[in-house]
Amino acid sequence: MSKVLLSVVTGNTPGIRGAVVDQVLRLSPEATVLAVSVEGREDGGYPVVQRFLSGTGTSARESSPQSVTGDPVVVLRQDLLALRRAPGKERTHVVLALPATVEVIPFLAELWRARVASGPLTDFYDPAPVVVGTDPATFMADLGRVHRSVRLWNGRDLGEPLTTAEAAARQVESADAVVVRATSAGDGRKASGVAALIGHLNGEALVVTSPGGDAPAPASLAEALPSGTAHAWQARLEPVLAPRSPRVSRHGVESVLWRARRPLHPGRLADALDAVMDGVMRGRGHLWLCSSPDAVVTWHSAGAYLELREADRWLEAHYTTAWEAASPQRRTLASWFWHDYYGERRNELLLTGTDLDERRIRSALDAALLTDAELALGRDGWRTVPDPLLGGIDPR
Repeated sequence: MSKVLLSVVTGNTPGIRGAVVDQVLRLSPEATVLAVSVEGREDGGYPVVQRFLSGTGTSARESSPQSVTGDPVVVLRQDLLALRRAPGKERTHVVLALPATVEVIPFLAELWRARVASGPLTDFYDPAPVVVGTDPATFMADLGRVHRSVRLWNGRDLGEPLTTAEAAARQVESADAVVVRATSAGDGRKASGVAALIGHLNGEALVVTSPGGDAPAPASLAEALPSGTAHAWQARLEPVLAPRSPRVSRHGVESVLWRARRPLHPGRLADALDAVMDGVMRGRGHLWLCSSPDAVVTWHSAGAYLELREADRWLEAHYTTAWEAASPQRRTLASWFWHDYYGERRNELLLTGTDLDERRIRSALDAALLTDAELALGRDGWRTVPDPLLGGIDPR
């Protein structure tokens, strides 16, 4: 049997998710929809996973909601394999509608990971674009919610708490295509501004503005993605990435991409944060702090909230096991940026906001880098530098 096309749709509201599913169905009327909800339990165990199947060839038995308590990835993988093998009408396209309680990229990376018993999902399905529906008013409100936290299912367990702003940003960053759909006629201008912001947050995504929800969806939303997409999802979980150059400014939205090769002084970086973060709505990247010279420190900011975390170790030339465990994309980047003394160590930070003062941001970050005299102290000297950000913890 030929492979089935598998689309993934989610959204920041249930109504928007449903509207985007309808747009995909206009492109592929014969598709079967597997709509999912994932609700956590008070005891912290596996959630309740409810699935509802609809579309051409769906029986009455299948069309009633089915609930089970279990690992969402395991449950949905079994559902997808069952759909592929079901007798009767041969399905050619399945639309998996995920709730906002699922973090898309880690979830998909785990869903498509090969299993010993049944092999990889790519034996049965071709992935289509991940499409995220976005209500602009809800999105902007969520970006401002930095004092509320959520926990999302990430493909293995209930992940670490995220601010609502971080969760909103990650959702649109997971997409191959984002449909910005205004829910009222007066939201057209806001939708255009949000589309411009999303274009900076996810420079690789197709961003479609659908003012009244009636604009036809591009045909590419119902076409297979290139081979290797599942590996690309896994690679996006790496803490060391190379941010893409930002797009030109629209509606006042702009991005600053800052790179530096020498380590940062944590005290001066802490002092510079007010200048760096002014006007920033989203920041992503990785840092090299002199106080933790072997640690990859990730930067995630959404709204006014900033999280710095020691996420991994820098690759060393002699550390064969770590090179083998890294994704091919990270190994390629490490080789590309390799320095005889620094190895792959480097700072890369992409900051996005409105009316940013690029000169001020760059000057503040550059001033936090080690001076020549400090650089000459070497790693043993760097580790003695007080660290008000991470406490100077050595990951070894």
